[in-house]
Amino acid sequence: MTIKLRSRSCCLGIAIAIFLAPMAVLAWGEEGHRVVGAIADSHLTSVAHAQIQTLLTGEPEPTLAGISVWADQHKNSQTSRWHYMDFPANDCSYQPERDCPDGQCLIGALQRYVVTLKNSSEASDQRTIALKMIVHLVGDAHQPLHAGFADDKGGNKYQVQWMGRGTNLHALWDKGLIESIAPDEAGLIALAETFKNNTQAVKDLDPVHWMEESCRIARTPGFYPSDRNVDGEYQQRWAGTAERQLELAGLRLAGTLNQILAAP
Repeated sequence: MTIKLRSRSCCLGIAIAIFLAPMAVLAWGEEGHRVVGAIADSHLTSVAHAQIQTLLTGEPEPTLAGISVWADQHKNSQTSRWHYMDFPANDCSYQPERDCPDGQCLIGALQRYVVTLKNSSEASDQRTIALKMIVHLVGDAHQPLHAGFADDKGGNKYQVQWMGRGTNLHALWDKGLIESIAPDEAGLIALAETFKNNTQAVKDLDPVHWMEESCRIARTPGFYPSDRNVDGEYQQRWAGTAERQLELAGLRLAGTLNQILAAP
């Protein structure tokens, strides 16, 4: 049976347009997470959308884009480990005991929050927190350096030159490449609108596969620029990958929420 998806272009634009002021470096940056949330919001079923609206009652901006950075804003020493996962060099196959001991990684956290959101008897405030975490962590899972190396802290210690100034590879992927794709607010709105029109079925809703996929991207030859200089050639090569990861994150987030919040 085909489920009819809602078309809400006006809401999508609003979701991206509000509160796009520059922030400290976050996973995908605020802009990237909001794009992921906006894409997902436009691919929700009416059943999932109604439940999400109920859970977000009273929120300052009750949209998936609006809650997409809550997890970063409330990050602490306990939860920070849940935003990424380190793979060993040359091995992108997930091994729980090695890569996520005691469930203290992105995959473990995401799986726990899915269980909470799915449980309709759980307290509504806990389900709302679970929704906020899921929206954010699905975005994180598609940033390749959230499945990176432990020794350079996911590219945070890999210094590069970008547009004449020093930064690190993680920050470049969080923010720099997105800015090169859509350098202003209008560009971000247009980017999300473009992805909104992609109604392809995304069947792979397994976060393990997402993280392994991100790991393989981070280990592609040339992903780490050997001369530490990020030039136009690097941007041209990898901007499309960044776009694709944002798109997949949004579509998979929608698929995940539609599955969790499906009608009985």
